[in-house]
Amino acid sequence: MAPVEISWFGALCDDDYAQLGVADPSLASSYGHCAAIVHEAERCGFDNVLLPSGYTLGIDTTAFAAAVAPTLERIRLLVAVRCGEAWPPQLARQLATLDHLLGGRLTVNIISSDLPGQTLASASRYGRTREVMGIVRELLDGRSVQHDGAHYQLAVDPPRLATMSGRCPPYYFGGLSEDAREVAASDADVYLMWPDTEPAVRSLIADLRARAAARGRTLRFGYRVHVVVRETESAARRAAADLVRRLDDGVGAALRARSLDATSVGVGRQGELREASDEDGYVEPNLWTGIGRARSGCGAAIVGDPEQVLAKLRRYAELGIDAFILSGYPHLDECRRFGELVLPELDHAPLALR
Repeated sequence: MAPVEISWFGALCDDDYAQLGVADPSLASSYGHCAAIVHEAERCGFDNVLLPSGYTLGIDTTAFAAAVAPTLERIRLLVAVRCGEAWPPQLARQLATLDHLLGGRLTVNIISSDLPGQTLASASRYGRTREVMGIVRELLDGRSVQHDGAHYQLAVDPPRLATMSGRCPPYYFGGLSEDAREVAASDADVYLMWPDTEPAVRSLIADLRARAAARGRTLRFGYRVHVVVRETESAARRAAADLVRRLDDGVGAALRARSLDATSVGVGRQGELREASDEDGYVEPNLWTGIGRARSGCGAAIVGDPEQVLAKLRRYAELGIDAFILSGYPHLDECRRFGELVLPELDHAPLALR
């Protein structure tokens, strides 16, 4: 198996629990708590950390990234950017600054969700996303931009401050809708997907590869999934069941609905997986959908002993996955556990892109 990128998840969006749906003030998003997760991921040897973005949830991604970056030595940061929140030239300047704070280790997760207080039709929203991606890439590649689009009209030179490489950081981008797939094929570097069955993963990769090839491009592929790893399979399954033992279905529905992308095609697919699962929540061996009862978005976990989790990750890699973004509850504890039980057995390294 070729080396894959192994990333952890910084719980900036109030998404950290000992038991899902049961609030714990000590796990709420704060600089101290989220920085501790990032530092633990670096100590354990992870390659990257996704810093998610929300509006009503948690703390600001860009501000947190700027604060934590100088405290890090090796790990990359995958900073989520919601397209439309910042004027693209200013966004380019912010990203270049973050890249300098990280010594050239910035990666960017492009998010195409609605903005707070605004709802756009899918085609228009993804059209705005494509414009942002194109403008920012041109500026960070050092080229002047003259752009006359549906959402932005501007003529601007690149900011004085370039990234350390002089190139735009790689874009990680996901979405299942037709509009999302087209944007990924034309503008993304890494196509991210949420948990799905192995046949569905194979089919999705084939579809995106074909779309990118039709444009003379290639894509790398990322997989965002939770993990519950314990020394034995029975212990892992008990830990998974305990995560939702106190979850009230009404609370779970409210948690799923609070995200700005709660009605997206991707979120709908996570619901379909839960409906197709067995009575214990497993939709295929070692893939447990119960975690999606309490969160929008990524709604399944790889559950098992270290050998089973490792084997599952390797099967995804054989299907074409180049990067994994993992998480678990509580995030600090599961980061340490995965880092001790599984990560040393994986051949991994940051993705080499562009």
